[in-house]
Amino acid sequence: MLRKQLVRIFNDRFTFSPDNRVWLGLMLAAAAAAPLAAHADDIEEETWGVHGQATYVWQKKPSFDAAYSGTNSLSTAAEKGYSFSGTLFLGLRTWSGGELYFNPEVVQAVPMSGLTGLGGMMDSEQQKGSSSSPTFYRARLFLRQTWGFGGDKQAVESAPNQLAGMVDKRRLVFTLGNLSIIDIFDNNAYAHDGRTQFLNWALSTYGPYDYSGDTRSYTWGGAAEYYYDDWAFRFGRFMVPLESNGQRLDTRIAKYHSDQIELEHDHVIAGQPGKLRLLAFRNKEFMGGFSDALAYAALNGGTPDVAQVRKSQIKYGYGINIEQSLGSDVGVFARVSRNDGKTETYSFSEIERSVSAGVSVKGSSWHRANDTFGFALIQNGLSKAHQEYLAAGGLGVFIGDGQLNYRPERILEAYYSYSLSKAVALTADVQRFYNPAYNADRGPVTVGSLRLHAEF
Repeated sequence: MLRKQLVRIFNDRFTFSPDNRVWLGLMLAAAAAAPLAAHADDIEEETWGVHGQATYVWQKKPSFDAAYSGTNSLSTAAEKGYSFSGTLFLGLRTWSGGELYFNPEVVQAVPMSGLTGLGGMMDSEQQKGSSSSPTFYRARLFLRQTWGFGGDKQAVESAPNQLAGMVDKRRLVFTLGNLSIIDIFDNNAYAHDGRTQFLNWALSTYGPYDYSGDTRSYTWGGAAEYYYDDWAFRFGRFMVPLESNGQRLDTRIAKYHSDQIELEHDHVIAGQPGKLRLLAFRNKEFMGGFSDALAYAALNGGTPDVAQVRKSQIKYGYGINIEQSLGSDVGVFARVSRNDGKTETYSFSEIERSVSAGVSVKGSSWHRANDTFGFALIQNGLSKAHQEYLAAGGLGVFIGDGQLNYRPERILEAYYSYSLSKAVALTADVQRFYNPAYNADRGPVTVGSLRLHAEF
């Protein structure tokens, strides 16, 4: 009955291709069979686990005004786009403290404007290698080993890539294999998951965090995490792409790599829990620098191009991540981050300074305890060298209007997640972009989204 009602609602309001109708049906069928999650008090050690998710995001924007457009501009015409992802999370307890995880995944997407024209991209489910045909691949394959060192016991619930059981609050955890760096680093209870929370890339993690990954944001490497009561310390080294924003990874991890370090502290303020995280990263990659590209163009003529001046270089950056509960139903968050702004974007977004903050509210006060309302503000910026590169006509992987009247890019995002059942949520989301791609001669523009998410 639920499936028929949803399909009728969507058919009445939106036009989907035949392929998209198939994905919608698969999502709803999986959700209908989903079991309810166990209560935290019922934690028993799992020897294996199977979870899954499917997420469909439909987006639309109207036409908007711009004085000019370039190769990588957001199109001024009205557009529609969509993304679909489906993932299985398979886990096995291999031995004492050992866990093995495998995630097969499928994606299908048509981005607006070919995924160009913004610093803070509008859909964190979109990938640089998106295709209108379904693409199947291995997303993750990794081993996690935990050694306990005492302290209080902490319950771990059954979840994707997490087997239920009890762990020591003082423990050492090693993770090794194929995964996403932000599976481990820069978590946030209110702004981290584009499948259930905010959609914008700059709210899933730090905008300037050029965290290493292939075109699907996955890489190979390892991380160590040490937990001591209310403190956690993390360090990880991972492979970088062989080429800027490429799919193939460079296996020479001793020569080219991405290192990150993070310190986390749990605290209580006025009886409410919160977390503070400090992160720093350092990437060694074969990159082009903005100043080098400008100097090369001045000497040889033509438009500056970072691809002409690539060499072994270092990129570094840092960020502060805060989350704080204000009550049983309200939480706030903020991130402040930047990178050195000297070299091209290698793996993530074209953002070099960013400030974001927001609030998340559960719907208990209006008798919808499983609903969530979220609102956030983002301001993104570029380094002076990057501004001059774009003003001279240079292109990045995502942005480049041919010229630039620089202003910080500002984004407002609000969403309401309506719980259809324990396993299915329908979300309405709106994003307002001011100075898209840091250009005051373009926009503003509003993007509306609908997201259907199912999990088990």
